Amino acid sequence: MTTLVLAAHGSRDPRSASNARAVANQIRFMRPGLRVRVAFCDLNTPRLADVLTPAAVVTPFLLADAYHARIDIPQQIADCGMPVRQADVLGEDDRLVSVLSERLAELGVDRADPELGVAVVAIGSTHPAANARTATVAGKLGAGTQWAGTTTAFATGNGPSPAQAADRLRRNGARRVVIAPWFLAPGKLTDRVAKYAAANGISMSAPLGRHRLVAETVLDRFDAAVALRAAA
Repeated sequence: MTTLVLAAHGSRDPRSASNARAVANQIRFMRPGLRVRVAFCDLNTPRLADVLTPAAVVTPFLLADAYHARIDIPQQIADCGMPVRQADVLGEDDRLVSVLSERLAELGVDRADPELGVAVVAIGSTHPAANARTATVAGKLGAGTQWAGTTTAFATGNGPSPAQAADRLRRNGARRVVIAPWFLAPGKLTDRVAKYAAANGISMSAPLGRHRLVAETVLDRFDAAVALRAAA
């Protein structure tokens, strides 16, 4: 039986691992009979080496095609010496953008508010192509709204920082700014962004978290990898 190994980043913040396990449970509910295991790239256990079998499909629980997806996970798979296939990252999937929009709605954001600017804050990467892909989320999120604008900021790396993104939105006519965190789970980085937001009178929505559409996107990546393996 093929096993879906949900490969999460790993964090010292227990909320991150808890969220990965909650999404795994949602996947089990949506796909009864599918064997689902959770593993972590770093900082948490079990690690990939602890759960891999030749029938596994490693499905990165990652938004960006950056270091962990491009280097770390492939190296850990290679070290295990098994013919294991790796699925694509979740990426800028429209379903995830709709979850981001839903989180803003939970905050009371009005899609018809012409005075609002929205800063999508994500983890930055040293891989420029990954940052460029992440930057497309803001445009997708703002499509069909009457907001004053949307822009992208990065919580790590060379920026633009959340403060720079907020300044840019205000220069473009936004009288109010909201932060939409492009994160799968809460953690130390989202806490740091939330601290900045609170200190500057900026509202911030929740991360994507446990959501049916997040689990659906994971299953989509898994199914695509299984199909490729069958065709090989």
